[in-house]
Amino acid sequence: MNKTSLVWGTWLSILLISCSDKTVKNEEQTYLVVNPIIKDTTYEREYATTINSFQNVEIRSKVKGFVENIYLDEGQKVKKGQILFTLNSKEYEQHVHKAEAAIQSTIAELRASEIEVENTKKLFDKNIVSKSELDLITTKVNINKAKVNEARVAKEQAILHVEFTKIKAPFDGIINRIPNKKGSLIDEGALLTSISNNESVFAYFSVSEIDYLDYVQSKSKNNTVTLSLANNSIYPYKGTIETTETEFNKETGNIAFRAKFPNPERLLKEGGTGKILVKKLYKNVIIIPQKSTFEVQGNIYIYLVDKNNKVYSKKINPINRLSNYFVLDKDLTKDDKIIYEGIQSIKTGDKVNYKLIKN
Repeated sequence: MNKTSLVWGTWLSILLISCSDKTVKNEEQTYLVVNPIIKDTTYEREYATTINSFQNVEIRSKVKGFVENIYLDEGQKVKKGQILFTLNSKEYEQHVHKAEAAIQSTIAELRASEIEVENTKKLFDKNIVSKSELDLITTKVNINKAKVNEARVAKEQAILHVEFTKIKAPFDGIINRIPNKKGSLIDEGALLTSISNNESVFAYFSVSEIDYLDYVQSKSKNNTVTLSLANNSIYPYKGTIETTETEFNKETGNIAFRAKFPNPERLLKEGGTGKILVKKLYKNVIIIPQKSTFEVQGNIYIYLVDKNNKVYSKKINPINRLSNYFVLDKDLTKDDKIIYEGIQSIKTGDKVNYKLIKN
């Protein structure tokens, strides 16, 4: 026997001994195995959300003028119809008086033309004046009636402007920042403040097309959601999904949902942020521990033990990943035996001893 043959013989002996030792080791070691769990389960999806008040509007001036009085402070609760601001109204009150004088003047003109019609009609009856003259005087009466109506509309408009100098709350709510102080000259349309009704709030959040379809097609639809606040605390009141937008955002592929939350303590404010937690129910699904899996080139596998105690690998296709588990809707049965621990030390074809862990 030459030297090369001796070397190869030595290596072959070592390899056989090593394989034999590993087989003996695997047969001597007892591996823990588990059966898949088949049951209903739920999980939560998180979606970023922004908070909007049930009612939130800007209060603007409808007329130009000086801020004469401010009857409230920032952050104060107000009632519907309560006067919030008054502007200097003297100029608009003068317009009312002027409009009233115009009404009286046009009424006098109307009365004079009506008398003239009466007199002209008597002359017409005696064939002293022509029909055209009577028609001319009658037309003058109609013109004066129109002037009276126009003067009355002008007065109503002037009164309305006076009323516009009293800015009132459109609904019960809380007053926000007041940028203009007493004595400020403001233009028509100037922002005086904004008011929010926070007795309930809307939380808007966007979901993918897949999540949207899962929700609307679910036979056990759950429209109750939870709100996680910006400090990660859970809001104590549940919300209800009320509606969705009518179309998907072309850039993101998402669609917005709107949930409504009660807000009795007025904790939630316009512009707040948080996360909507939506529970999804999986019915009769397969659940396996994540620690029993391994990944190869982006695919997920497990080791199973067959009836001859031999190990073989199987690719699985999870439909979701929970905290410590994978959720499947196929691939396994409740009687399959999954290697729970020690998958790093075995390979396909190994014969092993195992102990079944009861779920």
